[in-house]
This record gives sequence, structure tokens and C-alpha cells, in this order.
Amino acid sequence: MRLVLSGTGGVVPSGTRESCYREPKTSRKPQNSSPFRGSNYTNNESYGFFLTHRQAVDEARDRRDHTASSLFKPAVQDKGDNPPDLTHVSLTWIAGKREEWLRFGAPVRDRIVNRRTRIASFRPGAIFALVRWAANDFGTIASHIDIVRAMGRYEACTTLPCIDPGGELLLHVAGWPKVSQVLHAIDTVEAIGIDAHVADPDHWRQVHHRIAAGQLPSEYSSCRHRAWLKRKAVWQ
Repeated sequence: MRLVLSGTGGVVPSGTRESCYREPKTSRKPQNSSPFRGSNYTNNESYGFFLTHRQAVDEARDRRDHTASSLFKPAVQDKGDNPPDLTHVSLTWIAGKREEWLRFGAPVRDRIVNRRTRIASFRPGAIFALVRWAANDFGTIASHIDIVRAMGRYEACTTLPCIDPGGELLLHVAGWPKVSQVLHAIDTVEAIGIDAHVADPDHWRQVHHRIAAGQLPSEYSSCRHRAWLKRKAVWQ
């Protein structure tokens, strides 16, 4: 497996052998609650954070990073290449405990806060998918995927975890079986050669409602995508 430096990874491809289809595994067990010493999780390679086995150093850095991240406020200046209405997504990777990554999206900025945290920023109108997973000593406690459209200044938005200030929520799913369904729906879009972040936002809405109703989502097609592009051109 190829290791990469912190902050160099991109989005996580699902549908591969080392994919985010597989639910992350916590290394802690009720009968063995010693501090985590595992290697990088496979998704971590795509995400871009490299964790070491130096337990003592890690514990000291964890305390320092926690304090720094709680005080961190992304500085955004009012410049042409750095507009003040960006949507910031804070991503934290603590393998086996808290793992957050982007399944798709095209951030215009990617800032490294510390060795476990990064901030990806999106322009208004950009669509991205955020996967959040957390575990404790007894196993998984939370699995979520949100597909969100970044909003512009003065637009109403929904407040969401890890997203500042928020966005238009196109899809929200909780529970790993349903999260896997959404990942498969994303794969079907990319399988026909279309980037998921440029697909019709209404497609993600119907995926959300069909999964909520216990039905299989409709597949995205090239014909539907062409219709969406023509409709979008008329609006613009």
C-alpha cells in the first residue's frame, strides 16, 4: 500500500477493493481497551493523513491538537481569488475513533490545520458528499453521509455538523447499510462518465426519499444529465 503525506489525498473512491463501502473497524474491544496503536486505515491513504506508531508523541500531540483545533477560526479575506462566502468543511481523521472524508466534491481551497484535521472550502453552488463515522470501545456509534450544496451569502441554509456556515441538504442518510446504498448510487453516476458533483441535484433528493421509503433509488442516465444541463443553461 502506498503511503502519502498529510494533505495530499483527494476524495475517496468507492467501488474498489479498498473502498469506503467497507465500514471502518474500530480497534478497541470491551476486553481490550488499551490505547489505539493500529496502522493507517485503508481509506486514510486516499484521505491523506499519515499516522505513526509513536504512542507517547501521539498522545501529547492529541492534547495539543485538540486545543488548537478548538480555537481555530478559518481566516478568509475578501479578495477576488478568496471570496468571503466560501463554505468550509472541517474534516478530522482519528483512525478507529472518528473518520470524516469527502466522497466527492471539487474544493477550491484545502487547508491543513494539524496532522489530523483539514478544512476544504467550496464556492457557492458546489455540491459535495461528506461521510462521517465514529466509534467507541464497543463498536460503531455513528455512520452518516450528507450530500450538500454550498450556499451563497444571504441565502437560507441548514446548519450541519462539520460544515460552516451550513448548506442546502440534498441527502442525509444514517446507518452504514443505507450509507452503502448511497455510495453505490454515487458509483452508478460515475460509471457512465459523469462526475457526481455536477449531476442533477434532484437526483440526490430522489435517492434520499427512495432510501427513506425502503425502495431502490433510480439510476442516473446520460439522457437525464443532458436534460439537466439544458435546464441549467436556461436558468443561467
